[in-house]
This record gives sequence, structure tokens and C-alpha cells, in this order.
Amino acid sequence: ASYDDVLGSGDVKYHLGTSTDRVLPDGREIHLSLTANPSHLEAVNPVVMGKVRAKQRQKNDTERSRVLGILMHGDAAFAGQGVVHECLEMSELRGYRVGGTLHLIVNNQIGFTTSPAYARSSPYPSDVARGIQAPIFHVNGDDPVAVTHVSRLAAEFRHTFKKDVVVDLWCYRRHGHNEGDEPSFTQPLMYKKIAQHATVRQVYVKRLEKEGVIAPGYGQELLDAFNKQLDAAHDSARSYKSNKVDWLEGAWAGLKASPIDYERGKTSSSLESLREIGLKMTALPKELNVHPRLKRVIGQRRKAIEEGQGIDWATAEHLAFGTLLCEGFPVRLTGQDVGRGTFSQRHATIYDQSTEEKYHPLMHLREDQGSFEVIDSFLSEEGVLGYEYGYSLADPNCLTLWEAQFGDFANGAQVYFDQFISSGEKKWLRFSGLVCLLPHGMEGQGPEHSSARLERFLQLFAEDNIQVCYPSTPASHFHMLRRQLHRDFRKPLIVMTPKSLLRHKRCVSTLEDMGPGTSFHRVMYDRPPSDADQTIERVVMCSGKVYYDLLAAREEQGLDDKVALIRLEQLAPFPEDALTEELQRYPATASFVWCQEEPRNQGAWFFVAPRIENLMEAQGIAQQRLTYAGRKPAAAPATGFHAQHEREQRVLVNEALTG
Repeated sequence: ASYDDVLGSGDVKYHLGTSTDRVLPDGREIHLSLTANPSHLEAVNPVVMGKVRAKQRQKNDTERSRVLGILMHGDAAFAGQGVVHECLEMSELRGYRVGGTLHLIVNNQIGFTTSPAYARSSPYPSDVARGIQAPIFHVNGDDPVAVTHVSRLAAEFRHTFKKDVVVDLWCYRRHGHNEGDEPSFTQPLMYKKIAQHATVRQVYVKRLEKEGVIAPGYGQELLDAFNKQLDAAHDSARSYKSNKVDWLEGAWAGLKASPIDYERGKTSSSLESLREIGLKMTALPKELNVHPRLKRVIGQRRKAIEEGQGIDWATAEHLAFGTLLCEGFPVRLTGQDVGRGTFSQRHATIYDQSTEEKYHPLMHLREDQGSFEVIDSFLSEEGVLGYEYGYSLADPNCLTLWEAQFGDFANGAQVYFDQFISSGEKKWLRFSGLVCLLPHGMEGQGPEHSSARLERFLQLFAEDNIQVCYPSTPASHFHMLRRQLHRDFRKPLIVMTPKSLLRHKRCVSTLEDMGPGTSFHRVMYDRPPSDADQTIERVVMCSGKVYYDLLAAREEQGLDDKVALIRLEQLAPFPEDALTEELQRYPATASFVWCQEEPRNQGAWFFVAPRIENLMEAQGIAQQRLTYAGRKPAAAPATGFHAQHEREQRVLVNEALTG
């Protein structure tokens, strides 16, 4: 494909990535890759680290000596941007080590128009790296020989000791923030000095001529020849036509851009395979001293596998991971407390109660299985999400997942959702299959432990850039995760995951729900089509956890023959065809309602209302406006008072069912 064939917004040229192969003087070849970056320049740092880690795994580079990350920073940004500190803190952590990163600070003595005295509280911008005892070299940018020497020394230090190293290039900026800027508006004295100061090239040529290394005038000849080369390249660029785009090469070979029509992918597994994996992941070694309460949990999992029913969320997730691993795909899950799970539900890591040694059942399924990494991250959202996004860019065949401790905490990494995850494909032709698991649901736990801000992700959705799902059953979660790798394209997946549903008696699935002939359903009904559909007076559409509240209240009030419940397991891309099929089952005179737990200005309401109304109109449904049942608009996502929460929940459920 050429760029002309590829739809996308593009980006200004200095944000685009590129790559090239260079042959070194000794004949060795080195591949250079520049990562596409947004104007939040330092935000690219963890992305680079994640890419390095993935490439090291692909090359089986356990020594971490074959792939090196080089990060270039501005002085004001290195001191001022918190993500720099998060990356430094990651440098020595298990699961994030890349064998050291080389940091080059282009120290221009200024950040846009802010002088150093106003940009940091420490003497040097590099002082933040002292927190990890990284060696810091300060070198005069006016001395190319010294810069080369120090750079080589820094690279050798990193290679030998596998630690981060910082080079502070003491420089200045000749033309202000960009060539069109007037720097003397704000730094008149410094720019008077700069105007009188010879350029690096002039200083170096003078020195080489003085030392007799080059003949007088040779420096000028080199400059003229180089300018001529640049002019020629500039002229030929006008008629240059690219004949390929490098977006689906290397690790991405065999994958393609996403299709226009929905593809569900083959996500089912054989019952034998599900049983075999389920029994292996619940068979703990006899010598492992397991916590007695955890023994019971694992025992219940095993019983559910043996009986083929009552499979809860965590067990279905384990089966999704386990089946992918046995098919040879690697799985990498990171985030705060992901081994045990925030809600003590996952237990992918089991600790020996005598030795504290870790045991990972999913690492012991088959000899030739894919690698499984589950890493409790340090207390960072921004750095870790950026890292996992970078990992997903370099390894499309790994199920790469980041889980927020609570969904609300994802807003600490908003830059990555806005400038990478939602827009990277259109801006830079860079695909990602990253999965973000964000616990969500109104359960009276207060404003900071309720909402993953579903509305923000729906507002970011356009041009099929991301998938936003709110699955309501363990089997749905199983198929949705497997779908990420069982299609020949990659899209980021944002998931509203449960809290109370993790242990809800009705939120269970059977092995058969994951077995032959099953798949992910974007829209789910509560009962199959029948003649009884014609008695329905009210059709309530919803997503996720509130379905179980509606289900219980409908039974309690004896409304089974009058109210139908429809679940949208996927909100974006919006499943028009599947929802149309469901709506057609019911009389055109019925009432149609959207029910959500979230306040009206939040949740999915603003996104689904116009889309559902379009479908209603197309089907000749009498009702013109979709009815809303949910909380009233609110500044905070939820109340902190449990009694008030219960009261609000009762009201919205009754409104949905009876109006």
C-alpha cells in the first residue's frame, strides 16, 4: 500500500517515526528506529522502553545487550515532567528492566521562554536521575570531541553494568523555540551573548585548522559539499513517491488493516482443551504451602471446571489466558496488584506461606506454551500504561494487558489514551492491540472507586479507532480477550471490568459457553426469540452490571412477560446490525428505554441515544425519543454514602422497568 491508499489524518513531520538500517565502519549492521511521538514529548519515554523490552524478548536477548533505548530530552522537560521520574524508577524493576537506557539531555538553558531558575529547584536538570544513582556526565556541547568521547563512555557503561546513564549536553539554543520565534523578547541578555558566539562548526573548524588536522579552507569545502547534497535531496523530494508503507512488516507481517465489516474471529475452544487447561491451572504442587482460604478458592475453581458450570469471572479469564498460551501466544499482564487482583479475585500468582516464593499456575500448562508474565507494577499509571502501549507496538502476537487498580485511576495516564491509544493509528500508521482492564460499577464505594469514565472513551471513539466493551458474563470476557489475537488486525480494547460481579451468584458461565460454536456477542438477549416476544410492552437496553439489578427487580415484580432486557456487551464500534436484529423482535408500540447506573452526563447515554434513536426510526417504532433511566447529572461520578447509593439505584431500576 502507498500513503495515498491509506486513510489517516497524518501528523506534522517532526512527530513522525521512521526507521533505517546503517552499516558501521567495521561492517556490522545496526537497525535504527525512531518512535513516533506527540507534543507531550517526554510521554514517548516509556513507550520506547516498552518497545525495547518486547524486541529483547523476541530476540531472546536475556542479556539485554542487543537492543538499546536512547531517549533525548530537553533540560526543562527532564526536570519538570513526572513521567521521566516514573521511567527512572522502572529501570531496575522486574518485568520492566531493559538493561539500562541512555538519556541524552540537550540542555539549552531554557524551556520555551522559561529560564532555568524558574524551571527547577536543583542546580542541574539531570539531578532527578541521582535518585537511582545513575552516572551523570556533563559535557560541553561546543566540543564535539568531548561529546563523542563521553557518549562512547556512556554506551560502554550501560553495556557493562546494564544501568541507566545520563549525558547532560551543555548547549544553547540559537534561534529560540523554533526558527520563527524571537527569543530576545524574553531572554535579551542571553541572546546578545549568543549572537556574538561562534557556532559549534566554526569553533571546531578553527580548532582543527589550528592543530593542523585539516588544511585551511577544507572545513568550508565540506560545508559547501554538504549543503549541495541537502539541496539535491530537497529537490528530489518534490517528485518522490513512496511505493510502500512500513507499517505491516517485521513482527507485523501477516496482519492487515481492519476491515469495514465486523469480524468476530474464531474464539471458541474445544471442551477437552478447556478441561485440560482448567484442571492443570487448579492442580497445585503438593510441596506448595498455600494459604488455607486460597486453597478453598482454587478448590472451588477446580470443582467448576469438573462440573463444567458455575465458572466465575477470574476462572474464565484464566481459561482465556491459558488457551492462548497453549496456542503459542505470549500473555503479559501488568498493573498495580494484578497478580492477586485488587479484589482478591485473580490469584494468577500464588505465594508459598512459608517461603514467600511465587508460583504461577499458568506457567505450567504445556512444554511448548507461550510465555506468561504477570507483574505487579509500581504505583504508576502514566509510566506503566505508556510502557505497555510500547510493548504492544512491537509485539502484535502477545496479549498485552494493563489493569488499573480501580478504573478511575486510569485518568492518571490520560495522555496515553488521548495521544497514543486513540489516535496513533491515524496519525502515525502505528497499530496496537493493547487491552486496558478498568474496574467499573456503582456499588456505593464512593466517587473514586466507581467509574472508569466510560464516557471519555466513547467520546474518543471515531473511525473504528478503539473498541469499548462492557461485558456482563465470564464467557463474554473469555471470548472478547481471545478475539484480540484471533483476528488478522489489531485494535486497542478498553474494557469496563466488574467488581461486585466477580462473586455474583448469577454472573457465571458454563464451559459450553466457551466451547465449539460459541463466540463473542456484541449484543446479548436474556432469552431466545419466541412468540412471547409479542407480549412485551417495554424494552430496556443497558450495559454491564446494572443488568443483574434489572433482572432481579423484574423477577421480584413479576414483569417477565412484559419487560425485555437487552445488553450491549460492546458499545464501540456500535453494533447496529446486531441491535437491529434484537429490536425487530418486539412490537413497534412498545416503550424503549436506556438504563444506566452512571449520572446522565456520564456513562454511555450521550453516545448510545442518537444511535439507538436512528435504529428506532428506521424500524418505524412509534416512540421518537429514547427514554432515559439513570442518575441525574452530577459533578462527581458517585455518592460516598452507601444508603444514598442504594436509594438512587432502586429508583433508577424501577424507572427503567415501570417508568
